[in-house]
Order: sequence, then structure tokens, then C-alpha cells
Amino acid sequence: MSVENHHKINTSKLDEILALYEYKKSNLIAILQKVQEVYKYLPEDAMIYIGTKIEGLSPATVFGVATFYAQFSLEPKGKFEIKVCDGTACHVRGSMPVLNAIKNKLDLKDGSMTTEDGLFSLETVSCLGACGLAPVVVINDKVYPQMTSDAISIVLDTLLKEDR
Repeated sequence: MSVENHHKINTSKLDEILALYEYKKSNLIAILQKVQEVYKYLPEDAMIYIGTKIEGLSPATVFGVATFYAQFSLEPKGKFEIKVCDGTACHVRGSMPVLNAIKNKLDLKDGSMTTEDGLFSLETVSCLGACGLAPVVVINDKVYPQMTSDAISIVLDTLLKEDR
């Protein structure tokens, strides 16, 4: 799957999600979280649909909420979501060489943060709350403490082998 291939939205699935949250605009964040869980990002067509189905909302309002909160992604995420901490403790303990090793290993160029095959997504975060374990990388909620360029290469090789 190429990251350019966007999902077609399933309106019946969206209606299920909207019904679960009673079509209430006060539940918009929870609705968007559920949609992102299903699609791994927030498709534009889904946001437009939600904005037309909830009374008192507009697609622009839905888009505004989706772009305001960092937890939401408007682009498809990979099967493996990699988060590299670039907070102070991680930075001074070498998170930038780890980040660069990941980019090189996954051949991420020109600002792209998801591999062409859609397997990996990479993002930097300001803090993962594990400063004593710096530098820290989290992949799909699994914490990898005291990472080095060599160690992250081994982790990525292992994930690649497991995925085949």
C-alpha cells in the first residue's frame, strides 16, 4: 500500500461510530479518535461526512479540531508508529543520531515521515515521560530505552523480519 492510496470511507462504519457517540457535537474528539483508530488517520471525506451529520457542526469545525490536536493525523500512518523523543534529556543523550539512523534505515527523504510501503511512520515528540531512560524511542506503545543508532537498526530489522 502506498501512502498516496487513501482509504475510501465506509459511511455505514462512520454512522456506527456517530451512533455510538449519539451524534453529539460534545463527543467530537471521541468520534475523531475512533475514526482514526479505524483508518489510522482522519480521511478528509470522513471529516466532511461527520461535519454534515452532527447538528451544529460544519466540516470546517471538524477540520479545525482535527488540526488543533497533535494526536490526530491527516495523513495515513504506518503499521509501526515510531516516536522519537527530542526533549532535553533525550536530546543531550543522543536522540538526534538515533532519529537520523531511523531516517536512513527507512529511506525517509524530503520530509516524508511514512515509508512508501506504509509500514513505518516516524515522528518526533517533545517528551515521552521517560527521561531517566533517555534517549527513548516508542514503537506502537512499546518503550525502547537508552537507544543508540546501532540498537535501533537491530530493532527495525527485527520488525521487518516479523512483518514478512
